[in-house]
Amino acid sequence: MATSAEMPAAEPVASTALTGYQEGAVVSRTLLKRAGGTITLFAFDEGQSLSEHTTAFDAIVHVLDGDAEITIDGTPHGVSAGEMVLMPANHSHAVYARTRFKMLLTMLR
Repeated sequence: MATSAEMPAAEPVASTALTGYQEGAVVSRTLLKRAGGTITLFAFDEGQSLSEHTTAFDAIVHVLDGDAEITIDGTPHGVSAGEMVLMPANHSHAVYARTRFKMLLTMLR
């Protein structure tokens, strides 16, 4: 069952409109949270980042807007709107916003 913060069921939505940019910040909104995983929309202001970390689950980043650098196991990958990258479980990764950018993160449990 969807909560009020989740995206509406059976209704088309503009993905990039579900969360806005905030100056000097990273904004996130969980769109769907289930036993099998989560889908979260992030909006990064230019220059903002998520520091290097690992997770126990695979995660797919789908860039919706702008440009970012995603570093996996020390290797940087430039990604732009329309591109996706798999961040494998138990591998270090970090995210840096080269421009303002939005990403959809799908975490698989």
